[in-house]
Amino acid sequence: MSLKDQLSEAMKQAMKQKQQLRLSVIRLARAAIKNTEIDRKQELDDSGVIEVLAREVKQRRDSIEEYRKANRDDVVADLEEEIVVLLEFLPQQMTEEEIRELLTRVIAEVGAQTPKDIGKVMGKVAPLIKGKADGKQVNQILQQMLNG
Repeated sequence: MSLKDQLSEAMKQAMKQKQQLRLSVIRLARAAIKNTEIDRKQELDDSGVIEVLAREVKQRRDSIEEYRKANRDDVVADLEEEIVVLLEFLPQQMTEEEIRELLTRVIAEVGAQTPKDIGKVMGKVAPLIKGKADGKQVNQILQQMLNG
């Protein structure tokens, strides 16, 4: 079953069980997918859907930071719940340990030694972490590894 089919089924279940937040998040995700398909003038496969869902999660994580600064804990809680719903449809997220292992391998492959080499490493790592890890988190870990 494709990810778009899974989202449709989950939406139907949320309607039946009257789960308003879940229903709302799934509808927004499906709309984002549809808009991306319209923009690209082609139907998205599972990897395209993963890309859209990962972007949705990233937007919410970025918003959480801003709402925390504004002491809006009520909105932060809602956004965190939305992220939980979206993560159900993404591949298993990588742990920090798994990210470090991957980075160690890629650093050795490209011969990176200084922070100037971050671009080389991220270029190789980006396709491998797509939908599985937050690029911002990976970049922070990479900076620590190359600075330390």
